[in-house]
Amino acid sequence: MIGTIIVFRFKEKTEQKSINQFCKKFYGQNTSSHGGKYQYRRQGLLDNIPHIKLIGGVIIVTKDVAEKIIDFLKEYNSEYYIREVILLDEDEVVLSKFGQIE
Repeated sequence: MIGTIIVFRFKEKTEQKSINQFCKKFYGQNTSSHGGKYQYRRQGLLDNIPHIKLIGGVIIVTKDVAEKIIDFLKEYNSEYYIREVILLDEDEVVLSKFGQIE
């Protein structure tokens, strides 16, 4: 099966505030309030998208969701590169846990 690898980064003079906002909306965030008494997860885009995070700024997704990721990256004016990749059997297993590959 064919997947898509997406490599992205921020442009050189991107403000840290913008990078932090991106990370919260893209990856999600574990948050606590009232001195750690209440803990919850602030959902990010990737929480509902089948993906494999290789390292920061490098993810593998199924072809059918790649455009959704690219649209998000464009909103933050990120540099990105995409290529088709052949998924290994173990990649397919991980991505199928999200219920997207049959």
